[in-house]
Amino acid sequence: MKTEKKNIRHLNLSELEQYFETLGEKKFRVKQVWEWLWAKHAHSFEEMTNLSKELRLLLADNFSLPALAVDATQYSADGTVKSRFRTFDGHLVEGVLIPTDERKTACVSSQIGCSLSCKFCATGYMERKRNLDFDEIYDEVVLINQQSERVYEKKLTNIVFMGMGEPLLNYKNVLKAIERITAPDGLAMSPRRITVSTAGVAKMIHQLGDDKVKFKLAVSLHAANDKKRNEIMPINESNNLKSLVEALNHFYQQTGNEITFEYILFKDFNDSRQDADELVKIFRQVPADLVNIIEYNPIDQALFAKPEESAIQQFMQHLEKNRVNARLRRSRGKDIDAACGQLANKA
Repeated sequence: MKTEKKNIRHLNLSELEQYFETLGEKKFRVKQVWEWLWAKHAHSFEEMTNLSKELRLLLADNFSLPALAVDATQYSADGTVKSRFRTFDGHLVEGVLIPTDERKTACVSSQIGCSLSCKFCATGYMERKRNLDFDEIYDEVVLINQQSERVYEKKLTNIVFMGMGEPLLNYKNVLKAIERITAPDGLAMSPRRITVSTAGVAKMIHQLGDDKVKFKLAVSLHAANDKKRNEIMPINESNNLKSLVEALNHFYQQTGNEITFEYILFKDFNDSRQDADELVKIFRQVPADLVNIIEYNPIDQALFAKPEESAIQQFMQHLEKNRVNARLRRSRGKDIDAACGQLANKA
């Protein structure tokens, strides 16, 4: 029975060096292969043209090189580009390129589907099939960067883990992907330009602090009391606001990294003066830099609606009056289901 080939990108540099030693190959070959895998983004051994044909065949016999492929692309009227990627085992996952004048941001996924069942999010109504491997997350960034260069003639400036799935429930792969994305022999991006968004897994936020990560953290709050948050985000039942506040304070004490709250406004649910007061209270308990107030983007499965513009403005004014640094984030890519909460592999 033939054993399954090991994914060559799952070898670290020293493991690759050991393998080449057993072949009796020269050391510089390791550097060449490593460069093809991480800097030149080769998706097959055949592409590695500065290796001999024999060596390429040998690598292909001994290793696999699975990679994400773009399955479908949609272009929004506002310049947003949504891609549906296909994994080596036939699953689909989405990523989005969000352009502004100053920034080109990749919004990437960390899981195929999601297990958290947030009531307002299209991905939450999908089953979680599996975690994405770190090299698949890396591929998402590479492919979106290539789109950015092709469409806008500019490289990516920022990465947000705000696509499908809960990044902190795929902790090791997300951290490993960020390590490769920020490595000088990878994409060499600054960790300060990366934001990981979580629905609030307190234990793993604590772990991020212990691991002294260098990236920013965004927390999907969406309700500032436990009763309402339990209604729309089942994760709150095991990760209540008190545990979340404690974890975020630990994270900040350990890292000093920026924390942002994300708060989607739902009509007649979390948009009242009392809701704003509760949000002010939470903001004051955590060293957060910013609250992003987000427009709700309707999805077929949920009955929520976007508040009237006047209600949004009143909510914003109340936050500002209470010295909360708040910003209204207008959604991008709504016409192609690429906006916040809309990712569900539609094309």
